[in-house]
Amino acid sequence: MAATKRPGRLWRNLNGKIAAVPMILTTLVVFLGGTLWTVLYSFTNSKLLPRANFVGFDQYARLWDSSRWNTSIENLLIYGVFSLVFTISVGFVLAVLMDQKIRFEDTFRTIMLYPFALSFIVTGLVWQWILNPEFGIQHIVRSMGWESFVFSPLTNPDLVLYGLLIAGLWQGTGFVMCIMLAGLRGIDEDIWKAARVDGIPAWKTYTIIIIPMMRPVFITTLVLVASGIIKLYDLVVAQTSGGPGTASQVPAMYVYDYMFQAQNLGQGFAASTMMLLSVLIVLIPWAYLEFGGKKHG
Repeated sequence: MAATKRPGRLWRNLNGKIAAVPMILTTLVVFLGGTLWTVLYSFTNSKLLPRANFVGFDQYARLWDSSRWNTSIENLLIYGVFSLVFTISVGFVLAVLMDQKIRFEDTFRTIMLYPFALSFIVTGLVWQWILNPEFGIQHIVRSMGWESFVFSPLTNPDLVLYGLLIAGLWQGTGFVMCIMLAGLRGIDEDIWKAARVDGIPAWKTYTIIIIPMMRPVFITTLVLVASGIIKLYDLVVAQTSGGPGTASQVPAMYVYDYMFQAQNLGQGFAASTMMLLSVLIVLIPWAYLEFGGKKHG
C-alpha cells in the first residue's frame, strides 16, 4: 500500500492559517501602516491637517528643546524606576506568601487582583479622593486629634509623582502577584523536597534556586510593567491633570495635547515616534532573550 503523501509545510494547518488572515491584515494595515505613517509625517510641519511638507529633524529638535517634554521624560523615568522595583518586588513577596497554601487563598487572590479589573480613570479618581487633604487621609487623621499631620502629595510638586505611584502600585501589584504565583506553582515539588533534605533555608532556596528558575517569568513581567509605564496617561489625567504646574506631566499627555489641542500634528507625531522608540528599546532585548538566546543555547 502506497504511503500517504504528507502535505507541504505551506498547506499544513490550513484552516488555522486562513482564520488568522483577518488578524494579520488588520495588524499590517492598522498597526504597522499607522506606525509608518506616523513616523513619516513626524518629519513634516503638519499642523491641523497632515501635509507632506518635509522639514527634516526640525520637529525632533524642537521636541528636545521643549522644557515640558524634558520634564515629562524625567517624570516618567522617576515613576518608572520606582514602579518597576516596587511592583515586581512586592508582587513577588505577595506571591510567595500566597504560595504557602493558606486558607481562603482564592478569596485573598481575588481581593488582590480586583484593583487590576478597574480602569486607570477609576483608580485615579479613587486615589484623588483618598489623598485629597480636605476629606482624605489627612482630614481623617486630623479629625482624630493630630492637627499637625500633613499628607497631601498631590498638591506638592516634590511629592506628586509618589502620589501617582501609590495608585499605580495599588492597581498593578495584584496582577504581578498572579503572574509570579503561576510561576511558583510551576516549580517541581521535588526541588523543594531536595532543598529541605539538604537543610537549605527557605530564603536561600528562593534566592539561589527558585528566582533563577523563574527568569522567563521575571522577564515577561518586566516587559508588561515597563510597556504599561511608557503608555501612562489616564491615571495622571484622573489624579492630577499633569499638575501642579508641570510636576506630573508624562509623554503621553504631551502627545495628546499637541495633536488634539495645540493642533500641531508634526510635533505630536515626533513625540509619538519617541514613545514608540522607547517601547522598542524594551521589546527588542526581551525578544532576544526569549527567542534569540535559545537558538544559541
